[in-house]
Amino acid sequence: MKFLIALILFFFSTALAQIKSKVFVVSWQDEVSQLMVDHLSRAISIASKEGASLLVIELNTPGGLESSTREVVKQIQNSPVPIAVFVYPPGGRAASAGAIITVCADIAAMAPNTNIGAATPVGMGGEEIEKTAKEKLIQDMLAMVRGITSQKGRNSQLSEEMITKGTSLTSEEALKERVIDLIASNTQELISKLDGTKVKKPSGEITLNLKNPTIIPIKKSLSEELLSTLANPMVAYLLLVIGFYGILFELYNPGSFIPGTIGTISLLIGLYGLGIIGVNWLGLLLFFVGLGLIALELFTPTYGILAFFGAISLAIGSALLISPNSPYGNIPIGIILAVLVSTLLFVYFAGKLGLRAQSRQKMLGAEDLINQVAIAQEDFSGPRGKVFVRGELWDAKLTVESNVSKGQELLVVGIDGMTLLVKPK
Repeated sequence: MKFLIALILFFFSTALAQIKSKVFVVSWQDEVSQLMVDHLSRAISIASKEGASLLVIELNTPGGLESSTREVVKQIQNSPVPIAVFVYPPGGRAASAGAIITVCADIAAMAPNTNIGAATPVGMGGEEIEKTAKEKLIQDMLAMVRGITSQKGRNSQLSEEMITKGTSLTSEEALKERVIDLIASNTQELISKLDGTKVKKPSGEITLNLKNPTIIPIKKSLSEELLSTLANPMVAYLLLVIGFYGILFELYNPGSFIPGTIGTISLLIGLYGLGIIGVNWLGLLLFFVGLGLIALELFTPTYGILAFFGAISLAIGSALLISPNSPYGNIPIGIILAVLVSTLLFVYFAGKLGLRAQSRQKMLGAEDLINQVAIAQEDFSGPRGKVFVRGELWDAKLTVESNVSKGQELLVVGIDGMTLLVKPK
């Protein structure tokens, strides 16, 4: 009997050893924003439903929004699945908001040749925050970091100095100073090193069983990829410009609907992209004032005066639209110049065509065709045939007996109903 029980236990333990744990992996290589909050929320939900043993966030970020940082930290702290933040790949960084997220993770890890720190808060556009507001924000962040790092047994003092002094550390320095828990060359090595690690969660202490792991990546959904593309200053800026052109074409040629529809959609999507990035409202106002002045030049020609001031406003507004120090980057000066030049050229040629149209003789009716030159569009069959005059095709009838060949010039001498009376010029 004892032998039988021992045999059953042996087979049972062997079967358990063959059960593979599930490790889900999220790779975030962008700014910390609402997009990251939403993506991580979806990843935690999937990992929880699938009974994952661990969720790894491969993080490489220059920083981002303070509000989004706090939301990410909150998600990590309340996740039923243990979460390891892994600063990866080599050469990557967890700067600013990324540093706070890393030190507040259940497990903080870094790859060799990565760095962490420089978490002093700045405005969304990279500008300095007003002194009192900045001090309040720093104290708020310090309290959060101090509480979590103390609980995790990490170096609270150095973690706080990342915020107060902008301190940055290499992966080796961070490990030596107990800012992080371990260094791993890649995600597979990280998972291997974490097997058997104890993690404290709100539900209690969890021992990670990561033997025979099945690693499952969670990629961005189609909508998340689209929103990530829109969170690009150049894309958002070009969408605004396309929106302006589309609406302008609709106003210039009312009734076509397609340019106006495309323009409206592009404008709305561009504004949404700027909302993700963070917009300088003065820059946006100057941008639209510039476009408005340029549009007015087309409808109320002022010999270039409105276009000149519109171009200045457009250039300044484009430059101020997003700060060059923003974690999202800035609009390349080449793109701004290209938009400015193409807009002015459009105004010049459209204005020229408008003036030419105004100088044309007014069309008062069919009688106005008398004494105009018509071109025969075919060899006349007897006295009748087709002619082309003033951009229109007409039936014509000869008033004198003559042979008319295709392409011959005729003179309109009268009108009989819807038929022009013509004779050879």
